[in-house]
Amino acid sequence: MTLFEPAYIKTCNSGLLNQKIEEANEALRNCTLCPRGCEVDRYASEKGTCKTGARARVVTYLPHFGEELPLRGTKGSGTIFFASCSLLCNFCQNYHITHKTAGKEVSDNELAEMMISLQNNGCHNISFVTPSHVVPQILSALKIAIAKGLKIPLVYDTSAYDSIKALKLLEDIIDIYMPDFKFWNPETAKLTCNAKNYPEAARKAIIEMHRQVGDLVINEAGLAERGLLIRHLALPKGLADTPRIMKFIANEISPQSYVNIMPQYRPCGTSFKIPALAVHIRKKEFETALKDAEEAGITRLEEQKYDFLL
Repeated sequence: MTLFEPAYIKTCNSGLLNQKIEEANEALRNCTLCPRGCEVDRYASEKGTCKTGARARVVTYLPHFGEELPLRGTKGSGTIFFASCSLLCNFCQNYHITHKTAGKEVSDNELAEMMISLQNNGCHNISFVTPSHVVPQILSALKIAIAKGLKIPLVYDTSAYDSIKALKLLEDIIDIYMPDFKFWNPETAKLTCNAKNYPEAARKAIIEMHRQVGDLVINEAGLAERGLLIRHLALPKGLADTPRIMKFIANEISPQSYVNIMPQYRPCGTSFKIPALAVHIRKKEFETALKDAEEAGITRLEEQKYDFLL
């Protein structure tokens, strides 16, 4: 069995990581790291949609056992939850984290220590949750963590509202991309996130992610080592346009894409203001979403067990 080495080790040893850090940090002076394109100087404490300055804010970090099976394994995914978000869905199940001024500002050294602590606890990977607005901080902390012995895969757990500019900085850094392709219709994106360009941005981002890492590779122990894992939250009343998303994945990404269709939608945040989102998803709606994926040609679906409301 070939010993796995994360992509970032070679990138660091070649000196390319230093170049990426320099470019990413410079981008904070006129920030367009996400598709919002706020153009604020985050070093001058100017804050755009993500409400984040030059330092990342972390809400918590812990071994997570609720992730996909190839990520959680037996010892959990080493999850770091960043505060705030650049997409800000009105139904976010972490609304208190993404929409409020939550979390603690951390230095690069502190962020690196979190990674090492999770690795020392036996976690199979380091998973950055809602990381799109803190790519520079992740890169800077990663260099420190590598020097301290970090050697497990990195997971980029994102809404898919990522710019190609930021994703290029992450090439040969991130081992596993885990985007959530939320909805296809621009009007739905406008209604829920005030981001009419979300579907187009997500399509471009996921294509780029797949170009970098390919289909998900799972080792003999059942653990993901590299590749793309796509999430999709099934929404009530077909609001996500699941059939079109699944056809896009099968035809434009790969029919071998590992897809997790998630059944746990419930009204959160301010979603109750939209009648179609003010209800829980029903079992039949979720089963229809699974059928949509199968009919599109998706062959690798995460098995889900969920108790639905009657």
